[in-house]
Amino acid sequence: MKNIPIGITAEISQTVEKSMLAVNVGSGSLEVFATPAMAVLMEKVSCICIAEYLENDETTVGTEINIKHISATPENMTVTVKSEVTEVNGREITFRCEAFDDAGKIGECVHKRFLVYGKKFTEKAKSKKSG
Repeated sequence: MKNIPIGITAEISQTVEKSMLAVNVGSGSLEVFATPAMAVLMEKVSCICIAEYLENDETTVGTEINIKHISATPENMTVTVKSEVTEVNGREITFRCEAFDDAGKIGECVHKRFLVYGKKFTEKAKSKKSG
């Protein structure tokens, strides 16, 4: 892993689609942007944030997400999620994420990811089936 600088950022935008609504994700009965869908975007943008610093078979896995969903977003509105690296402790990387729709802030989180080696990690996970 290359040195990951504190303060680097990334941003992505996504139009809220029918598949991202709470009623369709299984996280509620309403036709609004689902919290799990917001969490997915927060993880995705955090991965993008550090992608250029990973080498060879390195990748990261999410280990923690402390999320607040503070405002509902309807279908077809755009959601923008920003991620910033706030701490690097060995192979653990901490991010601060914020999500916005066209009307303002809708969520925030502290997210942690851990650097792993893809092949070794996958083999270990698959070995659980035979053990």
